[in-house]
Amino acid sequence: MKLVTRMREYRAKKGLTQKQLADIVGVRRETIIYLEGGRYNPSLALAYRIAKALDASIEELFDFIEDPEKD
Repeated sequence: MKLVTRMREYRAKKGLTQKQLADIVGVRRETIIYLEGGRYNPSLALAYRIAKALDASIEELFDFIEDPEKD
């Protein structure tokens, strides 16, 4: 399965930089970069903190789709 995220879109709506969001949720900027690129699966706690910071639900921000190349 492949992670699909709308974090970048929601972050832009809030007018936050990657660094600002990282500081709010307590991670490094690189973590936000990896998450936005779909290269890192967040823990439930981190997904919750991000969703709260972006005024969104976890389901609005993150989804998994079938990846036939890897499944």
